[in-house]
Amino acid sequence: MSLDSTNVIKDTLAQTKGGESGSDWIMHHILDGNYLDFSPLGKIYLPHLELFGIDISITRHVVFLWIVAILTFIVFRKVAKAYQKESVPRGMTNFFEVFIVFVRDEIAAPNIGKGYEKFLPYLLTTFFFILFGNFLGLIPFSATITSNISITAVLAIFSFFAVQIGGIRKNGFWGYFKGLIPHGVPGFILPIMGIVEILGLFTKPFALAIRLFANMTAGHIVIYALISLIFVMQSIFISPVSVGMALFIYFLEILVALLQAYIFTMLSSLFIGMAVHQDH
Repeated sequence: MSLDSTNVIKDTLAQTKGGESGSDWIMHHILDGNYLDFSPLGKIYLPHLELFGIDISITRHVVFLWIVAILTFIVFRKVAKAYQKESVPRGMTNFFEVFIVFVRDEIAAPNIGKGYEKFLPYLLTTFFFILFGNFLGLIPFSATITSNISITAVLAIFSFFAVQIGGIRKNGFWGYFKGLIPHGVPGFILPIMGIVEILGLFTKPFALAIRLFANMTAGHIVIYALISLIFVMQSIFISPVSVGMALFIYFLEILVALLQAYIFTMLSSLFIGMAVHQDH
Protein backbone atom coordinates (compact mmCIF):
# COMPACT_ATOMS: atom_id res chain seq x y z
CA MET A 1 0.00 0.00 0.00
CA SER A 2 1.21 3.53 -0.70
CA LEU A 3 2.56 5.50 2.22
CA ASP A 4 3.68 8.49 0.18
CA SER A 5 2.18 11.47 2.03
CA THR A 6 1.58 13.64 -1.03
CA ASN A 7 -0.27 10.94 -2.94
CA VAL A 8 -2.23 9.98 0.17
CA ILE A 9 -3.37 13.56 0.71
CA LYS A 10 -4.40 14.01 -2.94
CA ASP A 11 -6.24 10.71 -2.94
CA THR A 12 -7.98 11.55 0.31
CA LEU A 13 -9.12 14.93 -0.99
CA ALA A 14 -10.51 13.40 -4.17
CA GLN A 15 -12.41 10.65 -2.38
CA THR A 16 -13.67 12.98 0.35
CA LYS A 17 -15.13 15.26 -2.31
CA GLY A 18 -16.73 12.19 -3.84
CA GLY A 19 -18.64 11.55 -0.63
CA GLU A 20 -16.58 8.67 0.73
CA SER A 21 -16.19 8.70 4.53
CA GLY A 22 -12.82 8.68 6.27
CA SER A 23 -13.23 5.11 7.48
CA ASP A 24 -14.16 3.93 3.98
CA TRP A 25 -11.10 5.63 2.57
CA ILE A 26 -8.80 4.00 5.15
CA MET A 27 -10.24 0.53 4.52
CA HIS A 28 -9.92 1.13 0.78
CA HIS A 29 -6.13 1.32 1.22
CA ILE A 30 -5.82 -1.40 3.87
CA LEU A 31 -7.89 -4.18 2.32
CA ASP A 32 -7.02 -6.31 -0.69
CA GLY A 33 -8.47 -5.49 -4.10
CA ASN A 34 -8.66 -6.57 -7.72
CA TYR A 35 -6.48 -3.69 -8.91
CA LEU A 36 -3.07 -2.09 -8.54
CA ASP A 37 -3.50 1.39 -7.11
CA PHE A 38 -1.24 4.09 -8.59
CA SER A 39 -3.32 7.05 -7.40
CA PRO A 40 -3.43 9.80 -8.51
CA LEU A 41 -2.16 8.32 -11.79
CA GLY A 42 -4.93 5.72 -11.90
CA LYS A 43 -5.56 2.03 -11.33
CA ILE A 44 -4.72 -1.14 -13.23
CA TYR A 45 -7.47 -3.71 -12.84
CA LEU A 46 -6.43 -7.35 -12.57
CA PRO A 47 -8.17 -10.19 -14.44
CA HIS A 48 -11.09 -12.03 -12.88
CA LEU A 49 -10.57 -15.82 -12.92
CA GLU A 50 -12.83 -18.71 -11.91
CA LEU A 51 -12.17 -22.44 -11.68
CA PHE A 52 -15.18 -24.76 -11.26
CA GLY A 53 -17.16 -21.83 -9.91
CA ILE A 54 -14.46 -20.90 -7.39
CA ASP A 55 -13.06 -17.38 -7.54
CA ILE A 56 -9.29 -17.62 -8.04
CA SER A 57 -8.78 -14.07 -9.24
CA ILE A 58 -5.37 -12.45 -8.97
CA THR A 59 -5.51 -9.67 -6.38
CA ARG A 60 -3.16 -6.86 -5.38
CA HIS A 61 -1.75 -8.85 -2.48
CA VAL A 62 -1.21 -11.90 -4.69
CA VAL A 63 0.83 -9.81 -7.13
CA PHE A 64 3.07 -8.49 -4.38
CA LEU A 65 3.25 -11.95 -2.82
CA TRP A 66 4.80 -13.14 -6.09
CA ILE A 67 7.13 -10.14 -6.14
CA VAL A 68 8.36 -10.88 -2.60
CA ALA A 69 8.87 -14.57 -3.39
CA ILE A 70 10.78 -13.81 -6.61
CA LEU A 71 12.84 -11.12 -4.88
CA THR A 72 13.78 -13.51 -2.05
CA PHE A 73 14.79 -16.20 -4.54
CA ILE A 74 16.89 -13.86 -6.71
CA VAL A 75 18.66 -12.17 -3.79
CA PHE A 76 19.74 -15.38 -2.08
CA ARG A 77 20.64 -17.10 -5.32
CA LYS A 78 23.11 -14.28 -5.90
CA VAL A 79 24.32 -14.48 -2.29
CA ALA A 80 24.84 -18.25 -2.60
CA LYS A 81 26.80 -17.84 -5.85
CA ALA A 82 28.93 -15.11 -4.27
CA TYR A 83 29.86 -17.48 -1.44
CA GLN A 84 31.10 -20.00 -4.00
CA LYS A 85 33.29 -17.42 -5.76
CA GLU A 86 34.56 -15.34 -2.84
CA SER A 87 36.43 -16.54 0.21
CA VAL A 88 35.56 -13.31 2.02
CA PRO A 89 32.01 -11.97 1.47
CA ARG A 90 31.72 -8.40 0.21
CA GLY A 91 28.99 -5.90 -0.58
CA MET A 92 25.48 -7.32 -0.68
CA THR A 93 26.72 -10.74 0.41
CA ASN A 94 28.32 -9.29 3.52
CA PHE A 95 25.14 -7.29 4.28
CA PHE A 96 22.87 -10.33 4.20
CA GLU A 97 25.42 -12.47 6.02
CA VAL A 98 24.86 -10.27 9.09
CA PHE A 99 21.17 -11.25 9.14
CA ILE A 100 21.87 -14.91 8.34
CA VAL A 101 24.35 -15.21 11.19
CA PHE A 102 21.95 -13.38 13.49
CA VAL A 103 19.11 -15.83 12.76
CA ARG A 104 21.47 -18.77 13.19
CA ASP A 105 23.27 -17.67 16.37
CA GLU A 106 20.64 -15.56 18.14
CA ILE A 107 17.38 -17.29 17.16
CA ALA A 108 17.79 -20.88 15.95
CA ALA A 109 20.67 -22.14 18.08
CA PRO A 110 19.54 -20.79 21.50
CA ASN A 111 15.85 -21.73 21.10
CA ILE A 112 16.16 -25.11 19.38
CA GLY A 113 19.52 -26.27 20.66
CA LYS A 114 21.05 -29.48 19.35
CA GLY A 115 19.89 -30.26 15.82
CA TYR A 116 18.89 -26.67 15.00
CA GLU A 117 20.64 -26.97 11.62
CA LYS A 118 17.74 -29.03 10.24
CA PHE A 119 15.31 -26.17 10.85
CA LEU A 120 17.61 -23.30 9.89
CA PRO A 121 16.63 -23.22 6.17
CA TYR A 122 12.95 -22.87 7.08
CA LEU A 123 13.62 -20.18 9.69
CA LEU A 124 15.82 -18.19 7.31
CA THR A 125 13.20 -18.40 4.56
CA THR A 126 10.47 -17.29 6.95
CA PHE A 127 12.53 -14.42 8.34
CA PHE A 128 13.54 -12.95 4.99
CA PHE A 129 10.16 -13.52 3.36
CA ILE A 130 8.42 -11.58 6.14
CA LEU A 131 11.18 -8.95 6.19
CA PHE A 132 10.99 -8.33 2.43
CA GLY A 133 7.18 -8.30 2.56
CA ASN A 134 7.15 -5.78 5.40
CA PHE A 135 9.65 -3.41 3.78
CA LEU A 136 8.06 -3.67 0.36
CA GLY A 137 4.83 -2.42 1.92
CA LEU A 138 6.59 0.81 2.91
CA ILE A 139 7.29 1.70 -0.74
CA PRO A 140 4.76 4.01 -2.44
CA PHE A 141 2.16 2.29 -4.66
CA SER A 142 2.94 -1.13 -3.19
CA ALA A 143 0.98 -3.35 -0.78
CA THR A 144 1.86 -4.92 2.56
CA ILE A 145 1.19 -8.63 2.12
CA THR A 146 1.72 -9.30 5.83
CA SER A 147 -1.33 -7.16 6.61
CA ASN A 148 -3.43 -9.88 4.94
CA ILE A 149 -4.63 -12.44 7.50
CA SER A 150 -4.67 -15.18 4.82
CA ILE A 151 -0.94 -14.80 4.20
CA THR A 152 0.03 -14.63 7.87
CA ALA A 153 -2.21 -17.65 8.54
CA VAL A 154 -0.41 -19.70 5.87
CA LEU A 155 2.96 -18.73 7.36
CA ALA A 156 1.69 -19.78 10.79
CA ILE A 157 0.45 -23.10 9.37
CA PHE A 158 3.91 -23.79 7.96
CA SER A 159 5.38 -23.14 11.41
CA PHE A 160 2.72 -25.43 12.91
CA PHE A 161 3.75 -28.30 10.64
CA ALA A 162 7.44 -27.62 11.28
CA VAL A 163 6.76 -27.91 15.02
CA GLN A 164 4.75 -31.13 14.73
CA ILE A 165 7.11 -32.81 12.26
CA GLY A 166 10.16 -31.87 14.34
CA GLY A 167 8.59 -33.16 17.55
CA ILE A 168 7.38 -36.43 16.01
CA ARG A 169 10.68 -37.15 14.24
CA LYS A 170 12.66 -36.66 17.46
CA ASN A 171 10.32 -38.31 19.99
CA GLY A 172 8.16 -40.63 17.89
CA PHE A 173 4.44 -40.21 17.26
CA TRP A 174 3.16 -41.50 20.60
CA GLY A 175 6.17 -40.22 22.51
CA TYR A 176 5.63 -36.70 21.22
CA PHE A 177 1.95 -36.47 22.13
CA LYS A 178 2.57 -38.25 25.44
CA GLY A 179 5.26 -35.72 26.24
CA LEU A 180 2.76 -32.87 25.91
CA ILE A 181 1.34 -33.85 29.33
CA PRO A 182 3.54 -32.66 32.22
CA HIS A 183 5.01 -35.38 34.45
CA GLY A 184 3.35 -36.05 37.78
CA VAL A 185 -0.14 -34.89 36.81
CA PRO A 186 -2.86 -36.70 38.83
CA GLY A 187 -4.89 -39.21 36.82
CA PHE A 188 -8.23 -37.46 37.23
CA ILE A 189 -6.77 -34.28 35.67
CA LEU A 190 -5.27 -36.07 32.64
CA PRO A 191 -8.37 -35.76 30.38
CA ILE A 192 -8.57 -32.01 31.04
CA MET A 193 -4.83 -31.52 30.55
CA GLY A 194 -4.99 -33.52 27.32
CA ILE A 195 -7.67 -31.23 25.91
CA VAL A 196 -5.81 -28.12 27.05
CA GLU A 197 -2.52 -29.25 25.49
CA ILE A 198 -4.16 -30.20 22.19
CA LEU A 199 -5.85 -26.81 22.06
CA GLY A 200 -2.47 -25.26 22.86
CA LEU A 201 -1.02 -26.80 19.70
CA PHE A 202 -3.47 -24.74 17.64
CA THR A 203 -3.46 -21.53 19.68
CA LYS A 204 0.27 -21.07 19.06
CA PRO A 205 0.03 -20.73 15.26
CA PHE A 206 -3.15 -18.68 15.72
CA ALA A 207 -1.21 -16.24 17.90
CA LEU A 208 1.59 -16.09 15.33
CA ALA A 209 -0.83 -15.22 12.53
CA ILE A 210 -2.79 -12.61 14.49
CA ARG A 211 0.30 -10.95 15.97
CA LEU A 212 1.94 -10.34 12.59
CA PHE A 213 -1.32 -9.34 10.88
CA ALA A 214 -2.41 -6.96 13.64
CA ASN A 215 0.93 -5.19 14.04
CA MET A 216 1.44 -4.61 10.31
CA THR A 217 -2.14 -3.45 9.83
CA ALA A 218 -2.30 -1.19 12.88
CA GLY A 219 0.64 1.00 11.86
CA HIS A 220 -0.80 1.67 8.42
CA ILE A 221 -4.23 2.46 9.84
CA VAL A 222 -2.67 5.00 12.22
CA ILE A 223 -0.79 6.69 9.36
CA TYR A 224 -3.90 6.99 7.19
CA ALA A 225 -5.98 8.13 10.17
CA LEU A 226 -3.50 10.91 10.94
CA ILE A 227 -3.53 12.08 7.33
CA SER A 228 -7.33 12.01 7.23
CA LEU A 229 -7.44 14.35 10.25
CA ILE A 230 -6.69 17.23 7.86
CA PHE A 231 -9.99 16.64 6.08
CA VAL A 232 -11.97 15.62 9.14
CA MET A 233 -11.01 18.86 10.89
CA GLN A 234 -11.34 20.76 7.58
CA SER A 235 -8.40 22.95 8.50
CA ILE A 236 -5.08 23.42 6.74
CA PHE A 237 -3.49 24.47 10.04
CA ILE A 238 -3.69 20.90 11.33
CA SER A 239 -1.66 19.61 8.36
CA PRO A 240 1.88 20.24 9.79
CA VAL A 241 1.01 18.31 12.95
CA SER A 242 -0.87 15.58 11.06
CA VAL A 243 1.82 15.01 8.43
CA GLY A 244 4.61 15.28 11.00
CA MET A 245 3.05 12.63 13.23
CA ALA A 246 2.36 10.43 10.20
CA LEU A 247 6.01 10.63 9.17
CA PHE A 248 7.05 9.74 12.71
CA ILE A 249 4.82 6.64 12.63
CA TYR A 250 6.16 5.83 9.17
CA PHE A 251 9.75 5.73 10.44
CA LEU A 252 8.55 3.75 13.45
CA GLU A 253 7.05 1.27 10.98
CA ILE A 254 10.55 0.61 9.64
CA LEU A 255 11.55 -0.64 13.08
CA VAL A 256 8.30 -2.60 13.39
CA ALA A 257 8.91 -4.26 10.00
CA LEU A 258 12.23 -5.63 11.22
CA LEU A 259 10.94 -6.43 14.70
CA GLN A 260 7.94 -8.45 13.48
CA ALA A 261 10.12 -10.60 11.22
CA TYR A 262 12.32 -11.29 14.23
CA ILE A 263 9.41 -12.05 16.58
CA PHE A 264 7.67 -14.44 14.18
CA THR A 265 10.91 -16.35 13.51
CA MET A 266 11.92 -16.35 17.17
CA LEU A 267 8.56 -17.71 18.36
CA SER A 268 8.56 -20.34 15.60
CA SER A 269 12.00 -21.53 16.67
CA LEU A 270 10.93 -21.49 20.33
CA PHE A 271 7.90 -23.69 19.60
CA ILE A 272 10.08 -26.04 17.55
CA GLY A 273 12.59 -26.28 20.40
CA MET A 274 9.84 -27.05 22.92
CA ALA A 275 8.51 -29.82 20.67
CA VAL A 276 11.88 -31.38 19.87
CA HIS A 277 13.35 -31.27 23.39
CA GLN A 278 10.32 -32.05 25.55
CA ASP A 279 12.36 -33.43 28.43
CA HIS A 280 14.54 -30.36 28.77
